[in-house]
Amino acid sequence: MSGLPTDDEIEALHRRYAPSEADFALVHTHCRIVRDLALGLLAEHPRPVDAELVRVGALVHDLGVYRLGGAPYLRHGVEGYALLRGLGWPERIARFCSHHTGVGLTRADVVDRRLPLPVDDYLAETPEEELVMYADKFHSKLDPPVFVSAGTYRTIVAGFGPDKADRFDALRRAYGDPDLGPLSAATGHPIT
Repeated sequence: MSGLPTDDEIEALHRRYAPSEADFALVHTHCRIVRDLALGLLAEHPRPVDAELVRVGALVHDLGVYRLGGAPYLRHGVEGYALLRGLGWPERIARFCSHHTGVGLTRADVVDRRLPLPVDDYLAETPEEELVMYADKFHSKLDPPVFVSAGTYRTIVAGFGPDKADRFDALRRAYGDPDLGPLSAATGHPIT
């Protein structure tokens, strides 16, 4: 792959791997929302990041959902990573799949919680990965999908330990809270 893929190329990839039209609509819509959230946060809090890489990372981050079958949902990141690497996509794009869960998973998290993942660190390491990971916290593919307020997400992540809540607080200080109202109005997804 030379250069970054277009939105249309990524949509075609979603269509290729989605097991149904409903799965495609749910996951692809979520990825587009995360893209819009990430780029909106970047516009509000400019920083030296590759906005095009953020766009691509947001649009591909949940591709692994299509490959889960009966596997635990937590595996969607490593499944997406394996899918993209298997297609020859570069590491810097595939990592958006495996490094966006929660506010990051450490090797110790995987071992201590006996998570169904290969033992490794799954932490956002680049500013682009961090921004996509953070934006992802504000929308959920629940049935029906919802936007998640910063306060609600903080309560959720605090259940995984004070270190996770502290990490989310640091992300909020760095990027601010997105304005979910316009996207909620445009999609009809409520804010929790």
